[in-house]
Amino acid sequence: MKSLKRILAISALSMGVALPMSSMAQMAMDHNKMGAPMAASMTQGEVRKVDLDAGKVTIKHGEIKHLDMPGMTMVFTAKDKSILSNLKLGEKVEFMVVQESGKFFVTEIRPAP
Repeated sequence: MKSLKRILAISALSMGVALPMSSMAQMAMDHNKMGAPMAASMTQGEVRKVDLDAGKVTIKHGEIKHLDMPGMTMVFTAKDKSILSNLKLGEKVEFMVVQESGKFFVTEIRPAP
């Protein structure tokens, strides 16, 4: 009976130590950043170069919010080369970009309103 009391006492003490630790860990977490990933949205940009044969377009773009990417100029591969056929150098556009296997692909591009 003494052993059972000791086991219960030790268990109670260990729970008393473990519970405050877990609540402290929860308080330290930033629950605002734990939401679902941001929905993909169109990004504003300007066409700097089009390579129809390679299916690539260089765009100077603003922040791509759903990818947490700052504005910059970069080369994107078109998911479908045909979406690049009517682009003109210097044209202001809106485009959709997705990331797959570490690469960025333009899936939609249209003149900016």
